[in-house]
Amino acid sequence: MQAPHTHPTADRPHPASVLKRRWPTALAVVVVTLNVIASGSEDVADAVGGFGEILPLLPLIYLVVHQIGKPQATWPVLGAGLVAVFALPLQDVVAPSTVLVALALAVLLWGAVRGTPHGRAGLGVQAAGALVFGGLALAGLAVDPDLGRFLVAAGWFFHGVWDFVHLRLDKVVSRTFAEWCGVIDVLVAVQLLFLV
Repeated sequence: MQAPHTHPTADRPHPASVLKRRWPTALAVVVVTLNVIASGSEDVADAVGGFGEILPLLPLIYLVVHQIGKPQATWPVLGAGLVAVFALPLQDVVAPSTVLVALALAVLLWGAVRGTPHGRAGLGVQAAGALVFGGLALAGLAVDPDLGRFLVAAGWFFHGVWDFVHLRLDKVVSRTFAEWCGVIDVLVAVQLLFLV
C-alpha cells in the first residue's frame, strides 16, 4: 500500500508564520543593513568611535530593566536610551560613552543601596556585564582605531552572546529584545571587522 501523497509544505510552517515568530531577527537584519548602506565606506576611526560610544548603552539597558524588575519595560528603556545616545553628541562637554558609564554606575549604586527585585546575585551578574562591556568600549575608544576596532567588535560580539544567554534563560529583559539585540550585536561586530 502506498502512502498518500502530501503537499511539500504540509510539514513546514508558512513563511509568514516564521516571520511572525522571528520578527526581532528580521528587524535586526533590516536595521543593520540600513546602517551598512547609510555608512557606506565609513572611516575606521569614525566607525570605532560611533559604535564604541553606543556600546555602553547595551549593559545599561540590562541594568535599568533589572532594577525595574519588569521585562516589559525593556523596549521603553531602549527608546529612552536611544534618545540619549542621539542627543548626547549634540553637546561637546562630555563624551556620550562617559555619560552612559556614569549612568550605569548610578544604577548599580541604586541597586546596592535599595536592593533589587532579582536579588544581589543577579545585580552582581549585571554589574560584571556592565564592567566588561563598558571597559571594552572605553578601551576601544582610547587606543589606536585599528586596535580599537577589535576591542569594540569584541564588546558587541560578546554582548550578543550575553543576549542569547539571557534569551535562553528568559531572564531580566524581554525575549523579543534579547533576540533582536543579540542579532544586531553579532552583525555589528561583523560589520566592524569586515565591512569598515
